[in-house]
Amino acid sequence: MNIPAHPTGPGTAPTLADPDTPFAVVDVHRTLRNIERLSARTDRLGVVLRPHVKTAKSLDVAGLLHDGTPCPVTVSTLAEAEAFADGGYTDITYAVGLGPHKIPRVLALLRRGVTLRVLLDSAEQAAFVADASRRAGLAVPAQIEIDCDGHRGGLRPDAPALPEIGRILHDAGCLDGVLTHAGESYFAYTAEDQRLAAKNERDTAVAAAERLRAAGLPVATVSVGSTPTAHAAEDLTGVTELRAGNYVFFDLVMAGIGVCRIEDLALSVVVTVIGHRPEHGWIITDGGWMAMSRDRGTAVQAQDQGYGLVTDLAGNLVPGLVMTAASQEHGTLTARDGAHLPDLPVGTRLRILPNHACATAAQHRGYHVVDGTRTTNTAPAIQDFWERVTGW
Repeated sequence: MNIPAHPTGPGTAPTLADPDTPFAVVDVHRTLRNIERLSARTDRLGVVLRPHVKTAKSLDVAGLLHDGTPCPVTVSTLAEAEAFADGGYTDITYAVGLGPHKIPRVLALLRRGVTLRVLLDSAEQAAFVADASRRAGLAVPAQIEIDCDGHRGGLRPDAPALPEIGRILHDAGCLDGVLTHAGESYFAYTAEDQRLAAKNERDTAVAAAERLRAAGLPVATVSVGSTPTAHAAEDLTGVTELRAGNYVFFDLVMAGIGVCRIEDLALSVVVTVIGHRPEHGWIITDGGWMAMSRDRGTAVQAQDQGYGLVTDLAGNLVPGLVMTAASQEHGTLTARDGAHLPDLPVGTRLRILPNHACATAAQHRGYHVVDGTRTTNTAPAIQDFWERVTGW
């Protein structure tokens, strides 16, 4: 992919001092290190890793996951599924509950040779999937969502409706398996809590699969996963695949619960200082919630990181400086814990580390790529530009 042209002359590599702000930056070294960490762990656990590509929404980033070869992936929209299918990915799980109006797009992907699994948790959904499959003469592989922690949708493994839903799908050739997501693990603040969440996630999914099998229904896939539990699981007996997405970039929420270090965060947003309000102790930037998202996930943690921590362009934390407020296009930086508010003239560029990488990434059309191993005291050189998939 072509590197964006440098504004000061041909043949000179651009740096983070060049593109118009705000813009998203990915450190490729940190990304690769994060990917390798979870890949090695799933190899030890003996399960398939099915990364959730909703975080980066990028074929370039996905290309890092499996040495450039398409691998099994998870998506959160059908537009993502279509874009990744266009990129050569043929094993996709659409991990959001299905509505009947989406069936034509699902069937279109199946007819292209894409194995697209859908998710549901009711007999009503199972009936329209089964009916659509029979009318199309094409089985829609479906997974039953299992609720392991009350976080969102799904059925408890002992729910009376579980075998009924399984039977409706099986009779139409559609039953693929079960899927669960330990969403409450994002609020597990100790390593032991995360280990217990991972154990509960596995136990719940396996119990649901065993209940379906006891009813004479085949269960090929037992899918679990969240970024915290993926890094905490010790035993995945009975599980066939592990899903996670945030881990490719990580963020301040994950650092706040100890899943990663600040030094592992691969995504940041470059902003420019555009003003000062010394009477309030404010530094104003051109990066508001349109650049960072409105996510305030660290607000419930022991250390509230506002809208993000601040670094210089080289990625070094500015001590005590936090993005504490945001409007649409303005960010407010303040000092905390007795730190001195630094003297940052108008025009100074900074990087903001986000609370929620998935939400922040969704605000940008692509990523300027740097390599954090190439040390510098000034602005790192831009190595590449990775587009996000479009059309979602």
